[in-house]
Amino acid sequence: MLRLEGKTTIITGAGRGIGQAIAKKFLLEGSRVLLCDIVPERLEQTALELAAFGEVHSLVGDVSRSDFCDAVVQKALDVFGGINILVNNAGIAVFSPFLEHSEAAWDQTLNVNLKSMFLLSQRVAREMVIMGSGGAIVNMASTNGLLGERDLVAYNASKGGVILLTKTLAIELADHNIRVNCVAPGLIRTTLALEGGSNETFLESYLQKIPLRRQGTPSEVANVFAFLASDEASFVTGETLVIDGGQLAQE
Repeated sequence: MLRLEGKTTIITGAGRGIGQAIAKKFLLEGSRVLLCDIVPERLEQTALELAAFGEVHSLVGDVSRSDFCDAVVQKALDVFGGINILVNNAGIAVFSPFLEHSEAAWDQTLNVNLKSMFLLSQRVAREMVIMGSGGAIVNMASTNGLLGERDLVAYNASKGGVILLTKTLAIELADHNIRVNCVAPGLIRTTLALEGGSNETFLESYLQKIPLRRQGTPSEVANVFAFLASDEASFVTGETLVIDGGQLAQE
């Protein structure tokens, strides 16, 4: 039996990179999925490609807006009849020195990376409580939520917030058998990383910090999300699962 067979899942930031890999993995594990992304062309192409692996629906919009989160939940209820799993993956990173970091960039980063998780998790959890059969929420954190990194003040703060949001939701939703965990990737080969200015010279030096001496892949992160969303993790909640090739294990 597939690990997520018969389950329904909402995945945000699903138009590319890790979000796209998570969506593919969940489909291969038997889940039906509703994909969300803010870029129409990106989401349309991803939904088209992933339809070969199972039932795929999509909705374009900004998850940091309350009205869109309402629309996402309603869409999931309309097409699935209920929601079993929420994957909060949408996120952005603005690279800028602290002394030059703009208020606008701070607000945007916190809104997309943290506020969106509060808004959508609250709405989805309410529906899970009504259903009465429990559920799983898996959030995208980062090793940047555990240790700081230069030029990423808003991103670091947002990911630290994700980890504490996750723990708080796990405590408050446990009575309803809703498990809440987060995944904290380190250096993963994604378009977002490349947009942050990564190049081969940077990567070569950065890899010296990683005992496994390589970047992770989106599919490796997706495997961890699938585990935490599945019944195999039925006694796991409030946890931050680090996937960084051993980077945080050493000084």
